[in-house]
Amino acid sequence: MHTSEEQQPAWKARAVERSLRTATQRAGDRVQKFLDAAQAIITEKGSTDFTVQEVVDRSRQSLRSFYLQFDGKHELLLALYEDAVGRTAAQIRAATGTADDPVAKLRTAVELLFQLCCPDPEARRPLFTEFAPQLIGSHPNAVRSAHTALFTLFADLLVEVQEAGALVPGGNPRRLAALTMQTVMFIAQPSDTDGDPDPITADEVWRFCAHGIAAR
Repeated sequence: MHTSEEQQPAWKARAVERSLRTATQRAGDRVQKFLDAAQAIITEKGSTDFTVQEVVDRSRQSLRSFYLQFDGKHELLLALYEDAVGRTAAQIRAATGTADDPVAKLRTAVELLFQLCCPDPEARRPLFTEFAPQLIGSHPNAVRSAHTALFTLFADLLVEVQEAGALVPGGNPRRLAALTMQTVMFIAQPSDTDGDPDPITADEVWRFCAHGIAAR
């Protein structure tokens, strides 16, 4: 009687599992080397203006290996951006974790997100100032996926505001989270007002998000 795949010997199942685990780890290591190389180049240049070959050379891997992991430069940048958004969300969550007042926590989140997304030659964050605006127009679904951690954070904060009875009547925390994030990140992008001796501040952004325009 033939042994089916479901009845294969335990030693064989362990060997296959170990082989797959090793292959997965190696692929992960290769991906990380490409990401680290690209991030190093971005930090040095202060721009996302680089070639795939530069990344390959810096990582000391092959071009073939690169294209086994990524479709191209855009997918590499998307991976870097998603990672950066995740770290930003973690930073904001840590900054808001000690406050007791839900509104104060939301204000901290709004102001910090604005500051982290603003153009800053010293900070060199072109993934937010160069790549993100292009991504919003060309790949909106990818943006939604990349922003998951940040969206979850703002939705959680707004649920806390709602539970404290401080949310606008009828407000939906998830919809307001999306609106707040998009507003803050858009305002932070370079504009015709750059160079203004009186630039927009994080406090102004918070007041706009919290109170809007119309006087009540």
